[in-house]
Amino acid sequence: MSEWWTYRLGDFLLFSPRVYWRMFELHNAQFWPLHLLTLATGLAIAWLALRQMRGAGSLAALVLAALWIFVGWSFLWDRYAAINWAIVYVAPAFGLEALLLAIAAARGGLVFDRRDVAARSGLAVAAVGLILYPLLPLLFGRPWTTAEVFGIAPDPTAVATLGIVLTASGRVALLLVPIPLAWLLLSGLTLNTMGEAQSWVPLLAAAAAVIGLAVRLGRGLPEIRARSGRHRR
Repeated sequence: MSEWWTYRLGDFLLFSPRVYWRMFELHNAQFWPLHLLTLATGLAIAWLALRQMRGAGSLAALVLAALWIFVGWSFLWDRYAAINWAIVYVAPAFGLEALLLAIAAARGGLVFDRRDVAARSGLAVAAVGLILYPLLPLLFGRPWTTAEVFGIAPDPTAVATLGIVLTASGRVALLLVPIPLAWLLLSGLTLNTMGEAQSWVPLLAAAAAVIGLAVRLGRGLPEIRARSGRHRR
């Protein structure tokens, strides 16, 4: 029996790249042309965040919640779990993210009132999920039928959600970050294990979101200290 340290990540991979991308082909064929609606919805949410539309945050959070439930059920639970048993334990996290988004909607939604560096980086991250991801087959030499679209596939849904959340204010918004961030790390690791060059896309998107979050938290510290100093007086 081989020692455990002799194993590599590839030894635990239960599917080939061909099977992985075929999964997207079948998923896209099943739900087309719903892609057009989900993509238009994502672009509309990003536009609302850019325009800082008042009262739009609750609607945006509810729509995102519905899409997270749909992706978690239709893609992870109903399709991805068929080739990767571990996804059975991951899919409920998408339901939890949807619940957190619903709570955010009930508590006033995502307040799109930021114009700082973090908000601008958030819009850039959202653009990656909404615009770049559907074009990745062209960049990496795959058929268009394997395209990943916001609201249909998990990666662009997680990326765009992270970006939109970065444009919003409030502590509730920060609770929406960990799950999509963790998914992107898992997805990037999986793609890297398969030897796919695309693995850097979710990893870079996650890194950009972390940097934007760090800038946001760093800028908020002086304000928190100032408020605490006033209360002491």
